[in-house]
Amino acid sequence: MLPLKIFVEFILITVVSSSFKPNELTGGDHCFCKLKGQIGDCSCNVGTVDYFNNIKIYPRLQSLINKDYFRFYKVNLKKECPFWSDDSRCAMKFCHVKPCKEEEIPPGLKGNLLKHHYGNEEMHIKYLEESQNQDCDTDVIDELGYLNTTISAKAYEEFALWQAYDDAQDNFCTLPDDDGDAQYVDLSLNPERYTGYRGPSAHRIWRSIYMENCFRPKNTFDAYISTSKLNGLCLEKRAFYRVISGLHASINIHLCSQYLFPETLGFDSKEGGRWGRNLAEFKTRFGPETTEGEGPSWLRNLYFLYLLELRAVHKAAPYLSSIDYYTGREVEDKETLEAIIDILNVVRSFPEHFNESTMFNGGSQAQKLKEEFKQHFRNISRIMDCVGCEKCKLWGKLQVQGLGTALKILFSGRFDEKNSYQNTIEKLPKGYSGNGKGFKLERSEIVALFNALGRISTSIFEIENFRQMMR
Repeated sequence: MLPLKIFVEFILITVVSSSFKPNELTGGDHCFCKLKGQIGDCSCNVGTVDYFNNIKIYPRLQSLINKDYFRFYKVNLKKECPFWSDDSRCAMKFCHVKPCKEEEIPPGLKGNLLKHHYGNEEMHIKYLEESQNQDCDTDVIDELGYLNTTISAKAYEEFALWQAYDDAQDNFCTLPDDDGDAQYVDLSLNPERYTGYRGPSAHRIWRSIYMENCFRPKNTFDAYISTSKLNGLCLEKRAFYRVISGLHASINIHLCSQYLFPETLGFDSKEGGRWGRNLAEFKTRFGPETTEGEGPSWLRNLYFLYLLELRAVHKAAPYLSSIDYYTGREVEDKETLEAIIDILNVVRSFPEHFNESTMFNGGSQAQKLKEEFKQHFRNISRIMDCVGCEKCKLWGKLQVQGLGTALKILFSGRFDEKNSYQNTIEKLPKGYSGNGKGFKLERSEIVALFNALGRISTSIFEIENFRQMMR
């Protein structure tokens, strides 16, 4: 008899394969007529990604991100917009985010217990005077042999600041929210879906991202860069635009697949409605006729982003398989680690990963471009605090942090083989969350990384659903 996991995967392959033919298009596939073949800037093609994601990655990710470790995300939704004053706030009930009550948070995620588990307790205690009272050879002259071996708490605070500064140089987005206004949110109870948030405030967010924080060809005045002009940019600048465009496309797909069909006219109604896939909305957002032919390219950028984030998980696999996924619930934590190792093994089997080594090569100019790349993305992470819908802000911050974590893994150099990081990973003690140089991924970065990939994976899965609806 087949093991349960293999049997389930066999059933999924049989069901999906019966309807999924990546190179077969019908007259109803006008949104997908150009969505085949090479993805661009990658050796992979759309059909390969569709099959690998929909059969192998998507079901595993959905199971993983519903584990306690990945469900609870700490975020500050009260931060003021740092760039402009805007009182536009979504007043609809669907925009609201419900934070967790204290008793709902897993015990291992509460304050000092988490710090203690990961070895971040106040280490200066061991250097206090009372800790130095050990028997020593007293047959010495105190004045000649004196050496002050104590380290003050203030000095340790300064060391921590230095380390934090060094680590921050690797970040592609602002640091995780962990201030007094940050609260835990159960992502499963606050799903990303259409809330009705739109209009000038929403358009200002994306226009600021595209117009002020993307690399742009000269004499380009529209927010979106046409495919013909995009090809004139260097690989790094083109990749930056494509990941932002891919993220935008993914979010739009989520809104189309989790769309609110109100039972009465208008979104101001207090009556409920039903949620489901809105094919007409999907066609409007991605159809060639309504997007000046660019819709299929935006979908292709989604695939590009998927490959980039998948490669980041693959590159960080030794690290991600070595740490504890600690929530204080022993059985759940063990299952989470097993699920992580399983999905990392599947990711490792993917034949055509994104090749980040082709980027930022070329001496000082390449390094300067890399810093610009990083600054642009940090600005985008700050723009997320300008979103006027709480739920949109939650998922925007999470997905941008996840993408920023992927970029950090790919381009910080911390995971490159030349740094021998992967060669030492097996020597790390259980529960370790960094390397010998003090580098580590914060828990919120790991949560964001997998949830962001989960959102992109869901978008690709939903594309097939919309394709079937069109047929």
